[in-house]
Amino acid sequence: MSFEFAAPPRVIFGEGRLREVGPLVRGLGSRGLVVEGASGRAGALVALLDENGVRCTRLRVPGEPTTSVVEEGVELARAAGCDVVVGIGGGSVIDAAKAIAILLTNPGELRDYLEVVGRGKPLTEKSAPFIAIPTTAGTGAEVTRNAVLAAAEERVKVSLRSPLMIPAVAIVDPELTYGLPPAITASTGLDALTQCIEPFVTPLSNPLSDAVAREGIRRGGPALLRAYRDGSDAEARRDMAIASLCGGLALANAKLGAVHGFAAPLGGMFPVPHGVACARLLPLVMGANVRALLARAPGSPALARYEEVARLLTDQPGARADDGIAWLSRLIEELAVPGLATYGMSDADIADVAGKARRASSMHGNPVDLSDVELAGILRAAL
Repeated sequence: MSFEFAAPPRVIFGEGRLREVGPLVRGLGSRGLVVEGASGRAGALVALLDENGVRCTRLRVPGEPTTSVVEEGVELARAAGCDVVVGIGGGSVIDAAKAIAILLTNPGELRDYLEVVGRGKPLTEKSAPFIAIPTTAGTGAEVTRNAVLAAAEERVKVSLRSPLMIPAVAIVDPELTYGLPPAITASTGLDALTQCIEPFVTPLSNPLSDAVAREGIRRGGPALLRAYRDGSDAEARRDMAIASLCGGLALANAKLGAVHGFAAPLGGMFPVPHGVACARLLPLVMGANVRALLARAPGSPALARYEEVARLLTDQPGARADDGIAWLSRLIEELAVPGLATYGMSDADIADVAGKARRASSMHGNPVDLSDVELAGILRAAL
């Protein structure tokens, strides 16, 4: 057995821990680029930095992170002389900030390093000091080694990827998620759960990624519906923040699967939030994988993993894989996750999406090679 496990040098977790950000940033630099989301919730952060003598330049990421927003951020940071980057927001914000921080220290332009639509050159210089502060319990981007960006011209999402991109510090403060509306709680929470399940069933997992994935599934499954129904449930919010953190660590050190293989082209072609795509697809992909494994690889260890996922989700020692799939299907109904047709996808788009998904890097981690017919069936059911 041979594997690596990458994680930020420091993870700070707990209610109220945001208040520690000032001295942390001051120890890394004196001029900060603060990357924030459309809600503009960075006011308290900026005040804390100002109290500690860190001057701030702010960049707002209004939606999904695009290559143009990252390029704008790099120019802004260089012009202002920023020597530290702080990203506060959801996965989109943190991914944009992560990409800006690494490009500040590497020569050339963004497309020199992008996968698929760029030249795919390796990043060689460590990122500028970067602190990631998530305000959703979803993507786990605060501990991952890549940034997912939308390339508008090609209508696809692609990754900037390197171990050198891992944040210097991740501050995970569950209090920052208390005000999330139910729909965002649902979609980001199901993204977190997906990012625990897919690395757990991939053949490319390892003992450490398995350990954090198990913990994320165990906590996230029961907590998500509670957080959706009552956003002030502090224990549920805490468990979802841990599940999201576990999902990020798991995906950073193992592989994802077909859910994320689909999510990449879907996010590039339609205005579907990443968490919604994952939510609609998760039980459908699990069902297709289990059926395909039973038919074509009945001895696969992934089948036992799906059984364990079912036991973790349902808290029933005798649960089978189908019980876990049914449990997730009911959860998605209760969380009122919209279908993909809501975002403009139709039956006519299925072949194109399926073709692009097959070429996505995440597909290489799926526990079984799904046929074109199986891929199309998943998408049709998700409409």
